[in-house]
Amino acid sequence: MSTRHEAGTAGPHHVLILGAGYAGMAAAIQLAARGKRREDVRVTLVNANELFTERLRLHMTGTGQPVARLSIPRLLEGTGARFVRGWVTAVDADERTVRIDDDRVLRYDTLVYGLGGVADTVAVPGAEDHAYTLDSVHDAESLAERLGRLGSGTVVVAGSGLTGVESAAEIAERHPELRVVLLGRHAPGAAMNPRAGAYLRSALDRLGVEVRGGVEVAKVLPDAVELAGGERVAAVAVLWTSGTRAAPLAAAGGLTVDERGRVVTDATLRSVSHPDVYAVGDAAAIRQRYGVMHGTCQGGMPTGVHAAVSIVRTLRGGQPRPFRFGYYHTPVSLGRDDAVVQFTRPDGSPRRWCLTGRLAARYKETVTASPWPTYARMRKAPASGAFWPRGGRFTREAP
Repeated sequence: MSTRHEAGTAGPHHVLILGAGYAGMAAAIQLAARGKRREDVRVTLVNANELFTERLRLHMTGTGQPVARLSIPRLLEGTGARFVRGWVTAVDADERTVRIDDDRVLRYDTLVYGLGGVADTVAVPGAEDHAYTLDSVHDAESLAERLGRLGSGTVVVAGSGLTGVESAAEIAERHPELRVVLLGRHAPGAAMNPRAGAYLRSALDRLGVEVRGGVEVAKVLPDAVELAGGERVAAVAVLWTSGTRAAPLAAAGGLTVDERGRVVTDATLRSVSHPDVYAVGDAAAIRQRYGVMHGTCQGGMPTGVHAAVSIVRTLRGGQPRPFRFGYYHTPVSLGRDDAVVQFTRPDGSPRRWCLTGRLAARYKETVTASPWPTYARMRKAPASGAFWPRGGRFTREAP
């Protein structure tokens, strides 16, 4: 197998960005826009596909609904950033190299690691072999194809978090001929205020979703799931949405990671073991005063912007600043024309305010559709992407 070396360390400072998810795209656009007139910086974005994956719509793709085709190379046209299509197969943080498709090696001076997370199908026996996931468009399309061939039977959605709730609602609405069972350790909407949680559960009931909280899946079988305690729930299809983990590439590459494989960062989003690596989005274990951030689009894009701004500041001789972020909402779709939006404190705990029904559905669609035009706006005015809730007292350093 031949190896082609691309992008040496001589010449311009090479910033390599792995993953064109919400965070990686934000980093690439920001770096390209802020360094457009600089000849001493080169930006390369690596992604397995040329089309941007709207993870916020994968539950729609999973039920056969069409979504927009958003071209990453087209968005990058004229920015000076280079796009490389390929699978990242290895990272060597000590040598500052990344292997693509096993036959190309890219060298970097600064790395932005944004390869995201996937459903944790390893923790439960059988999940990896017998359950569907929503980790990619291909995975979602496989689920849609399966659901489209079923005329009856039970579909089990394992995991009562937001992805599980949205998926169960979408499947029930699009496939009323199927029985949908939502299983989870906690009741759906348990983290919401009483009104929002009650509305969410009543919407699931209206759609015919059977909810079983306080249960744990111990094993996934070809035609059922087995619960802790031995009970079996027959299933013609199982969708796994319970827990996430990061790809093993970071740990294998020498980066310090947490128990879920996420790169452990310092306050500025740099790897604690390799300061020339920034980790963003779901691939990073980012600690704030209220705890480690959980993966969402609302928090992912700011991490990408912050990493880009920090890299530019460092190249100008400055020091990166600490990253601060506070949550502000939790929008959950309940089919196409219904939703609930729980407004939150910066630490993610629920406020008294919430939206429900069609107004909430319009709010959710506005949020879901916002990243792509935001990237386009950042191309022209990169500073427009640098505004997000910093979290106030919830994220300030303790005295």
